[in-house]
Amino acid sequence: MTSTTTRLADVATVDTPIGPFTAIVDGDGAVLASGWTAEPGELTSVVHPSLRPGELRERASLGAVTRAILDYHAGDLTAIDTIPVRQHSGEFLLHAWDVLRKVPAGEPVTYTEFAGLSGRPAATRAAANACARNAAALFVPCHRVFRIGGALGGFRWGLPVKRWLLDHEG
Repeated sequence: MTSTTTRLADVATVDTPIGPFTAIVDGDGAVLASGWTAEPGELTSVVHPSLRPGELRERASLGAVTRAILDYHAGDLTAIDTIPVRQHSGEFLLHAWDVLRKVPAGEPVTYTEFAGLSGRPAATRAAANACARNAAALFVPCHRVFRIGGALGGFRWGLPVKRWLLDHEG
């Protein structure tokens, strides 16, 4: 007889100047997914299947994670830096997400520069893919990467949100 355990995670949504922001955290407080939405289902679908929670428990606050979200939007741009994040993928994407966490607020980079920082200077498409597959928006600040020439590129939460974030950090 086999036993299956449903993975439980906590979820909370807070209001920000650019709309509702929802975060899903694992039992130890690591962010599994986050973004500018009030719909947790938009987030669970981007969590790697090995980490995807089967059940979400709604909370009014996620403690340090909620404080970091509110503090960041209020102007403390480093509030997100120490919040743990848990994502799963191949070696390059995991490394690229770690590199993204080191791109300072107010110092965005191009996709080409991000590829170089990630150790694969010719892999601009792979760098862009790391941004596109990032489930933990804000905490893994993929909004800090743009196209050569200054075009914003893509952003799961919309270009107006990306523009606001870059202006907020500038």
